[in-house]
Amino acid sequence: MPTGAADPSSNGRAPYEGERSVGQLFAAATADLSALVHDEIALAKSEIKADVKRGVSGGVSVAVAAVVLLFSVPMLSAAFAFGIHALGLSLGWSFLIVAGAYWVLAAVLFVLARRFFKKIQKPERTIEGVQKTAEVLRNARPRPATQEEIDRGLGRIP
Repeated sequence: MPTGAADPSSNGRAPYEGERSVGQLFAAATADLSALVHDEIALAKSEIKADVKRGVSGGVSVAVAAVVLLFSVPMLSAAFAFGIHALGLSLGWSFLIVAGAYWVLAAVLFVLARRFFKKIQKPERTIEGVQKTAEVLRNARPRPATQEEIDRGLGRIP
């Protein structure tokens, strides 16, 4: 073939060194997208795991508060009320003071539990990453194939 003559099977341009085929580009894009999804899932897991630990801590505080109220109220109420009665107050006032003390204890334990629950946060970084990925994919537009590329893909051109 003379110098400067084009190869009839070429698409009119000289191939570049290291150029990849459409299949290779698609495989690379699929692998990158898969890795991105796996990374987003791993980030979500790590953020949610911390929140689950906080939730468990808050749940344990609620359980402890309930156990304290259930088991200590009957036994200690009578003991404290009779102790206060021995100091000179009437028995009715003694039991009322004891009941108020237990209500204060329950309120303190409830406030502690609420603190644990308030620390639970939604996975901000995961949400932000997913939104960015969705935006990139939403704006991604493939370039239209030329007629020659279509013909080559259909096997009309060798």
